[in-house]
Amino acid sequence: MDINAHTNDPQGIVEADRAHVWHHLSQHKPYANGVDPRIIVEGKGLRVWDIKGKEHIDAVSGGVWTVNVGYGRKRIADAVAAQLTKMCFFGGTAGTIPMSIFSEMLIDKMPGLDRVYYASSGSEANEKAFKMVRQISHNLHGGKKNKILFRERDYHGTTITALSAGGQEERNAQYGPYTPGFVSIPHCLEYRSQDGSSGEAYTAASIKAIEDVILREGADTIGSLCLEPITAGGGIIVAPNGYWEGVQALCKKYNIFLHIDEVVCGLGRTGTWFGYQHFGIKPDFVTMAKGVASGYAAISCCVTTNEVFEQFSNDSHHLNYFRDISTFGGCTGGPAAAIENMNILIEEDLLGNSTRMGEHLQSNLLGLMDQHACIGEVRGMGLFAGAELVMDRKTKEPMPEKMVGAIVADCMAQGVIIGATNRSLPGFNNTLLFAPPLIATKDDLNQVTEAVSAAITRVVG
Repeated sequence: MDINAHTNDPQGIVEADRAHVWHHLSQHKPYANGVDPRIIVEGKGLRVWDIKGKEHIDAVSGGVWTVNVGYGRKRIADAVAAQLTKMCFFGGTAGTIPMSIFSEMLIDKMPGLDRVYYASSGSEANEKAFKMVRQISHNLHGGKKNKILFRERDYHGTTITALSAGGQEERNAQYGPYTPGFVSIPHCLEYRSQDGSSGEAYTAASIKAIEDVILREGADTIGSLCLEPITAGGGIIVAPNGYWEGVQALCKKYNIFLHIDEVVCGLGRTGTWFGYQHFGIKPDFVTMAKGVASGYAAISCCVTTNEVFEQFSNDSHHLNYFRDISTFGGCTGGPAAAIENMNILIEEDLLGNSTRMGEHLQSNLLGLMDQHACIGEVRGMGLFAGAELVMDRKTKEPMPEKMVGAIVADCMAQGVIIGATNRSLPGFNNTLLFAPPLIATKDDLNQVTEAVSAAITRVVG
């Protein structure tokens, strides 16, 4: 069947979708009752067009924070096509040219890290790190040092084990029982301070809360601490000053691997190559996906230090290497796309643009905060921002999720796609989310925030 033969039959495409496609994160009853599913057919820059011809500014990079360099990059598509024609796939037990080249390019941007393990999704990359920690535990610690700490509000993927490390209750609610050995630590959102403290006191309390969990569980049972550098879907949470230094110190003190999940923040989103690089820490594992190839091909990476890698070089054990494989980690399209994606990021200074335009976006959102009393706090870094909505600034009563959804829907009707926390955090699905492609201009961002302002006025008053 020729895909091009159907482009002149948009209603036929809609009906085929309605009959057969199972959309992500969607209740399908409205489609069965006559609402047309949304179908995106074209993208250019940071704009997309749906099958009805309506143009939208995409302020969430493909809906899930992925298309960092924007749509319509022919040079990436051409690089992928050329590579797939020459050599499309070979299992990861062997190397390929684009795997080797991209690994070298990537490690050059990550001082202190040395090895790249390829897979095809963020969930899978995190699973690799969890498995490495568990295998090291068995080889060096008699299997005892196997627990993995994770943080409330953080998210690390959609598989059962990745959800076991998930700090968003509503995402997890119906999928248990979960993999044992995953233990939560408290979130670090100062705006929602657990004990009412702020500033240095809140930082100290947050670090103490982590150490309390370590001591309760027993440091000799804990293999790693897995954290997002900036909590993404949990509300765009930037940790308070001093937090990361405290985390690093705890990991060194108790011999715990530090695993940073850069699936969202990686490859320029926050204005540096990786979010953790803002904070001067030295992780043992860094996982990434989304922006690695900007959605032009599937790819994820679990990057480690040589110290971790060498734990799998001891041939005194029968099971003496990392007993894992990712089928589509062997597809050459992913690293081929990633090479060109990184070249674009460098040539167009998109990390610098993320920083500059991120400052403009923050300024715009703070301006909205002056206009609309329902904005309780603006947070973020680079082109990654959140605005938490409340009913009362003094009490910080969260805006109901239904109202937040109405604001998002109003923006969509205006031709602006934004995000929001939804069905993840009971009672706290009240943060608007912004993560436009890193090519965004001031005019683009002005259009986005103007739409948000109009939507708030209509929904809230």
